[in-house]
Amino acid sequence: MTATVTVGEFSRLTHLSVKTLHHYHEIGLLAPATVDPSSGYRRYATAQVETALLIRRLRELRMPLPEVRELVETTDGTKREETLRAHLERMEQELAHTREVVVSLRELLTPGRPALDVEYRFIPAFRAYGVRDRVEREGIGPWCEYAFGRLNAVAGDITATAGATYSDDFFAEDAGEVVAFLPVAPDQAPVDGVELVDLPSGFFAIAVHSGPLTDFDRSYGALGTHVAEHCEVAPGPIRELYVVGPGDDPDPTTYRTEICWPIQRIPALRG
Repeated sequence: MTATVTVGEFSRLTHLSVKTLHHYHEIGLLAPATVDPSSGYRRYATAQVETALLIRRLRELRMPLPEVRELVETTDGTKREETLRAHLERMEQELAHTREVVVSLRELLTPGRPALDVEYRFIPAFRAYGVRDRVEREGIGPWCEYAFGRLNAVAGDITATAGATYSDDFFAEDAGEVVAFLPVAPDQAPVDGVELVDLPSGFFAIAVHSGPLTDFDRSYGALGTHVAEHCEVAPGPIRELYVVGPGDDPDPTTYRTEICWPIQRIPALRG
């Protein structure tokens, strides 16, 4: 037998605050069974308890409200399972990222700088297929998937190491020009979907970041400090060369990224 209860009693039954229940009513997620037209008092059916508890569990898992609504309203069991599975996979990825950040934080609090081998290299000018855009720092991951997806689509049998250039604004303003590139032959013909870009020659101080990108900033900080203390910085964007990246191996521990910091010249080595 189904009964109706006041919003306060329903709050006790479901552990959802009255304020939260009012909000869910306003957005159409969980409407009361009845609303008194004169007083506006809400009453909920006891049959709605299970739905309310489901919503509460999903929100505890930080599922976005649109997805919660989709999952609650659908009668398609397969679609419900797919929505829930996709969210749980995102949660697992977030948990893995959190663990990586914790490890990085502990290492950061350990006295001393991380060991860093710096190589000085002259890189000749070269031509490349490129994808260029103004990118916000927070969106760099999805943008790279998009850009390198386009490059891979036209790569054919090209086996060169792909990379990207990052403008000063990308770091200083949290948004700036990024050019994803794939080196090609000097006489390579243009193709639809990407542009031909010519990257200039230059001297670079280069360090390799190995493993996940969680503590990528530490490698940047160590290399930038080395350049400031031992080199003359040259104008121009920083380059990254993805020797081993997500497109090569899904295991982040295998990633190898060369960070190329532009310098005026190779400094004299002291004996």
